[in-house]
Amino acid sequence: MTGAITKLFGKLQGWAETVIVMLPNLVLAALAVALALFASRWLPRAAERVFHRATSNPAVSRLMASVLRVGIVVLGSMWALSLLNLDKAVTSMLAGVGVIGLALGFAFQDIAANFMSGFMMTLNRPFEVGDLVELAGRQCRVLRVELRATEVETLDGLTILIPNKQVFQNAIVNYTRTQQRRMDLRVGVAYCDDMVAVRRVVIEAVENVPHRDPARAVELFFEQFGESSIDFQLRIWLAESKQLAYLQARSEAMIAVKSALDAHGMTIPFPIRTLDFGAKVVGGTPLDEVRQTRSLNSRELRG
Repeated sequence: MTGAITKLFGKLQGWAETVIVMLPNLVLAALAVALALFASRWLPRAAERVFHRATSNPAVSRLMASVLRVGIVVLGSMWALSLLNLDKAVTSMLAGVGVIGLALGFAFQDIAANFMSGFMMTLNRPFEVGDLVELAGRQCRVLRVELRATEVETLDGLTILIPNKQVFQNAIVNYTRTQQRRMDLRVGVAYCDDMVAVRRVVIEAVENVPHRDPARAVELFFEQFGESSIDFQLRIWLAESKQLAYLQARSEAMIAVKSALDAHGMTIPFPIRTLDFGAKVVGGTPLDEVRQTRSLNSRELRG
């Protein structure tokens, strides 16, 4: 019994000596933790304001501030553990964090891809809120850009949430980024019309189309000899890229072209199909004989 008590007191004495020796390290570790907590409270706030100026996206700013806060606390904890000579604990903690991060990355790779895509779009800024863009094959207006998805409104009033991964990995057409936009109109005229006169009449007809950019000339190019018409493409540059201006310009251009061609006796033909009733059908019997035979058979049935 006496030996056990002696060993116990010896161990307690050893612990006490270790505490006394490590007391400066404990003080420094406590100061390190306190400093880390203080920095994690104030530095992310200042960083959030800086991120907001750089990205103009509150969600990204908050995310970056949160990541910075967690990073400061982790670094402070590791510093405190290293001051206490617990390097093995630090190594084990880092290994555990790495394994957990790898497992979470595989489990939530689609979510992570959306978050990373949203973050990259916030940095690159391919569009802003309110821009008219074409995403996933739809013309729409951007309402909000979040970290996971982009909220848009189509031109017919529908609200759609598109995952950022689909937005970032596909082509983005931004109609608002530039102030000019070209309106193309394809028309066909009859083969009997004078092509030189057609070009002159059409160009003069669309000179005063609304929203047209007067600094850029109207362009007309004949494209092909179609089945029933000679087709040409009319190009008009608009001074603004808004969708309403584009639709108005196209509508007024169609009216002006049709009115001008009618006024000069020119024709916009429609497809023509010719039916030859004297042609042979299957079996070598003329079509008119087939019709007569069917008419006689129907009369006999009625009789």
